[in-house]
Amino acid sequence: MSKGTASMGKKSGKKSHIICRRCGGHTYHVRTKICSSCGYGKSSKLRTYTWLKK
Repeated sequence: MSKGTASMGKKSGKKSHIICRRCGGHTYHVRTKICSSCGYGKSSKLRTYTWLKK
């Protein structure tokens, strides 16, 4: 009936990201096997963009 707390409670306990072995951040995606911080699993080069630099 309601789409509030009952639906949100089903999302708990599942991990989408774990600790990355290359950068050490909690950003390695379990299903896609790619780190969102350093790009491990996708590229041998570190993930970086020009818009990140000041």
